Amino acid sequence: MAKRILVATDFSTRSDRAIRRAIILAKTLGASVSLVHVIDDDRPERLVETERSKAQSLLDELVESLMQIDHVKSNAQVLLGNVAAAIAKANQELQPEFLVIGPHRHQGFRDIFSGTTAERTIRVSKRPVLMACGMPGRAYRHVLVALDLSAYSADALHAIKNIGLDRDAAVSFMHVFDVPPATMMWRAGVGKDEIEDYIKEEEEIASKELTAFLRKHQMEHAEKILRPNQSSAAIVICDAAREINADLLVVGSRGRAGIKKLFLGSVAEQILRDADRDVLVVPPGNRPDSRD
Repeated sequence: MAKRILVATDFSTRSDRAIRRAIILAKTLGASVSLVHVIDDDRPERLVETERSKAQSLLDELVESLMQIDHVKSNAQVLLGNVAAAIAKANQELQPEFLVIGPHRHQGFRDIFSGTTAERTIRVSKRPVLMACGMPGRAYRHVLVALDLSAYSADALHAIKNIGLDRDAAVSFMHVFDVPPATMMWRAGVGKDEIEDYIKEEEEIASKELTAFLRKHQMEHAEKILRPNQSSAAIVICDAAREINADLLVVGSRGRAGIKKLFLGSVAEQILRDADRDVLVVPPGNRPDSRD
């Protein structure tokens, strides 16, 4: 079955990033591109129809450009309704390898209570979602996959294999292991040498766990990165991505926190808000043996 990439666009410059990244990936993976634009239909019918007609014309122009200039097979459609719900429905019907969206806009206090449109889309998606935060100029060269060693981490491993992101790019696997903050241990009277020894011991344990996890999934020879979590796992992961110059971060949308990952404050959502490069979020159920 031919690969398909779904791209959500609102015709903004942010969406342009998503389209350009989708084109690069389509050429790399031999995939087609399906474009969708969502219109809020909770308005007078005449206004909705006028906007729908204009949007369809713009989509037709984009399709023509993708096929004639970029030589990428493509199609497009206008959807009506709530943005996140409409995109989720298109995901279900088209069954793409993944969905590409542009970076979200920060909206102040609205973000705190309801999340961004991007985050709401990711929450309801049953397919991997790629947020194109970086400037797309070339195929990915280095992919950093964050693993918490839970069952959901296997979804991320399966996704990069299924999509084909491991074919031409270097792939590193990162595990952030928990340790008490150094300041907390100092206040408890623990000396500097003892703190260093403790962190080293925890790192050795984490290394064995990560190696065993990767061996189980036939990836034990990949590059491994271990970092202690003494502040925020999301910050540690984003810092590591910058250190190794990874141009794509891959994270699962759930981990040990289970259902809590559906709400604000999850590691994945913090990474989406802080990342200065592309992020692929993989929901549960993207591997043959997974169970929701």
